[in-house]
Amino acid sequence: MEDNRIKGSMFFVLLFMLCLSSTSAFNITNLLNKEPDFSTFNKYLSQTKLADQINKRSTITVLAVANDATGGLPSDDSFVLKSVMSVHIILDYFGREKLAKLPENNRSSTLTTLFQSSGVAQNQQGFVRVKIVDGEIYFGSAAKGAQMYTKLVKSVTAQPYNISVLEVSSIIGVPNINASPAPEIAPAAKKAKSPSPEDRADNPSEDTDDDTLDSDVDSDEEAEASSPSNAKDSTPPKPGYEDDLISADSPSSTPTPAPSKSDARSTAAEMEFGVVAMGLVSVSVAFDLLRIMGKN
Repeated sequence: MEDNRIKGSMFFVLLFMLCLSSTSAFNITNLLNKEPDFSTFNKYLSQTKLADQINKRSTITVLAVANDATGGLPSDDSFVLKSVMSVHIILDYFGREKLAKLPENNRSSTLTTLFQSSGVAQNQQGFVRVKIVDGEIYFGSAAKGAQMYTKLVKSVTAQPYNISVLEVSSIIGVPNINASPAPEIAPAAKKAKSPSPEDRADNPSEDTDDDTLDSDVDSDEEAEASSPSNAKDSTPPKPGYEDDLISADSPSSTPTPAPSKSDARSTAAEMEFGVVAMGLVSVSVAFDLLRIMGKN
């Protein structure tokens, strides 16, 4: 009984260690450090922080380029360098055997790269096409106008089905990858520059933005002047409605000013005095009535 418990505990410990090791199954930097022919490619992976992104993946394929074929990498531009390098990182596991099973000759397969997940890839730049021609495996960008001249050389290392490092003959060329996406500008954020008299002479048929704006302002002013709601009504009033149609310049339309504080105080004092006087008169009348009743 005790032996079964020990065996069960050891099984769960081994299972836990296996799961833990699978979460960090590889380190691309350490793998390429064992291959001195890829030292430049390995350096650029670390420089662009792509090595960290690769190590966070559980399934990945790296198309590595040997040192003597890295001349096409734009090392002087960090943005373009990272973009080009990320095209060589496939978001799936592909060993040489798996690639050999792809359709041959006139058909190609499209693979998703890490560049596609960057958010800056445009027009299929984030995808790579794979094609087998006469038993040779070729890679090329899926962007329009790209050529497929990069050839698979060999398999460098593999850990099925986590990571595969394949050597390719050259850098995969991607059209217009060196052009970063331009920021969007609101249409009214920038006013077009008015052309010089010489430009107008060269292009007499062109309407400038200033002329357009001026014509719009003039038309707005004309519309405002001719609008019935803004112009004064020249139609004579109908009989019987003269008192209802009071113009703004008429003396009767002048508002009556509100009474001042001093006037309000004097009015209140007058009212209090009147109340006191009425009270005294009432008392006097009451005394007179009592006097008359006493005499009777």
